[in-house]
Amino acid sequence: MVALVLAATEDPAALSEQAQRSAQQQQFGEAERLWKRAIELSPDYFPALFNLGLMYSRQKRFAEAEPLLNRAAHASPGDFNAWYIWGSALSQLGRTDDALRAWREALKLQPRNQRLMQVMSVEYSKGRYLGEAATLAGRVLELNGSDLNAMLLAIKAYQVAGDDAAAAAVARRAVERFPDSARANFEHAYHLQKDGKIADAEQYLQRAMKLDPTYEEPFFFYGNLLVDQDRSAEAIPFLEEAIQNRRDYVPARVVLARALMNLKKWPEAIAGLNETIALDPKHPQPHLLLSQIYFRMGDEAKAKSEKDISLRLRRENPTILEAAQGRPFPASSQE
Repeated sequence: MVALVLAATEDPAALSEQAQRSAQQQQFGEAERLWKRAIELSPDYFPALFNLGLMYSRQKRFAEAEPLLNRAAHASPGDFNAWYIWGSALSQLGRTDDALRAWREALKLQPRNQRLMQVMSVEYSKGRYLGEAATLAGRVLELNGSDLNAMLLAIKAYQVAGDDAAAAAVARRAVERFPDSARANFEHAYHLQKDGKIADAEQYLQRAMKLDPTYEEPFFFYGNLLVDQDRSAEAIPFLEEAIQNRRDYVPARVVLARALMNLKKWPEAIAGLNETIALDPKHPQPHLLLSQIYFRMGDEAKAKSEKDISLRLRRENPTILEAAQGRPFPASSQE
């Protein structure tokens, strides 16, 4: 009997099963000890590697989880979950490119997994791999063309990738399929405006604002259109509503300052821009507008100081005011 017990303690499968039972009973320390022992006995034993890595991930111990999940994925390359969860751990560690490589392997195993494609499309966009993001968003749309979230993902991906025609076509389909969606109305309005159809765009923006008064973008965009049409007094309530809905909405605050400047309301514009600087000290635009205000007020010293700050911030943060530029996804971590 003693020999059987000792044999069990040296069997990776038995140890892993015992660890699984311990984990289910929330005896995590014991589960960890047993899985580690199983791995000592058999370094490539997939169940121990995967389950210990999964437990660490659930405990947000991603630095400890990652090497175990790496080994698990390579020990059982046909296991979707191993690649997927390894990618998630890499993403949590800020290693986005490596995460995308792991997820690519997972997607080969489940090429119709829409949830994974949606995650990957968003992460591709963050890394400025805009072509890959658009391709995956398009695949999701092909698989589920009647889903609003799939449509919105595709609109954003196509738009950022510079394919305005594709984005506009999906936006039109979205608002036709979901006329009561504030987001769908806004996206259609955005592309109507880009096509120069301002009156039509305003109608859809007004509908979006009625459908969801807490959604900040239509209020901002409508206010911005009014400022561009020299209707600053009309624009102010909409811009203020956008800011009320989202206090850190820097673009809305900048356009509100422009509206106040157009109306020569210098103190209000200065106060608003100083609040904006407090929210986002690295943004150059508020300082540029302050420079223009002080120049018009005859304070050339302050105007020059603010302009110099704006130029310095633009040099230090060159991407803030620039559209995202796409780049190819590197085939290996060495590129």
